[in-house]
Amino acid sequence: MPASATPPSASVAAEPAAEPAPLTGPLLVLVAMPEEAAPLLARLVGAEDLQPPFGTGVAARRGLLAGLDTVVLTTGIGIAAAAAAATWGILATAPGLVLAAGSCGGLAADVEVGTLIVGETFTYSIADATAFGYAPGQVPGGPVRFEAVPRWVDAAEQAALRADGQDEGRGVRRGLMLSGDAFVTAQIAAPMRERFPTALSADMETTASARTAEALGVPFVAVRAVSDLCGPAAGQQFHLELDVVAEISARAVQQLAAGLLR
Repeated sequence: MPASATPPSASVAAEPAAEPAPLTGPLLVLVAMPEEAAPLLARLVGAEDLQPPFGTGVAARRGLLAGLDTVVLTTGIGIAAAAAAATWGILATAPGLVLAAGSCGGLAADVEVGTLIVGETFTYSIADATAFGYAPGQVPGGPVRFEAVPRWVDAAEQAALRADGQDEGRGVRRGLMLSGDAFVTAQIAAPMRERFPTALSADMETTASARTAEALGVPFVAVRAVSDLCGPAAGQQFHLELDVVAEISARAVQQLAAGLLR
């Protein structure tokens, strides 16, 4: 990129918090892997397969989740896969809300495995145009952070708290989520924490999904459960099986769906 590239854009101002309006379309739930989709699909009533125009790794089913019209879309792993599948899902189903679910890695020191992370802001973990004056994680031409509408963050947080109360009380946190096409090992996590000191979690899809939803004019939020700690402290439990974590996330999604019918 030339040094005369367009200067960094500022984040869009957050909307004031308010009660979510009834959805004008289905809830579109994005997960990366079949294991993350399984507990959601088990909860769908009257589900039917949709036909995404993709090959292996992408699948979609539509049914009622806690009585709410819901599409569960398995996107495949990674930034490109998530963006492609989310684009199709939004254009094909015209959702009222897009929700990223499933698992993530824990970055913050006080996050534990099983903690539910509610996405408030999102950025790319390994994007670096700082040589041209951009913020860490900011892609030229894009905002410093992609932001979820506060009322949807509030609704997702309340749903996560209700779900957490049904489980072992592993906790709920809301804040910054990072995404990038790199599995975050302890060696990668240390410099990532320095660049993003407030980041709660890392995964390989959420920011791309947030970017896609924003581009297509659909509200977005994320509720993912921590499966692994990126560089755990001594004595910390550092891993939970994916099916356990997927169930924790699915309970929060179900609570959100139920709340949207009230």
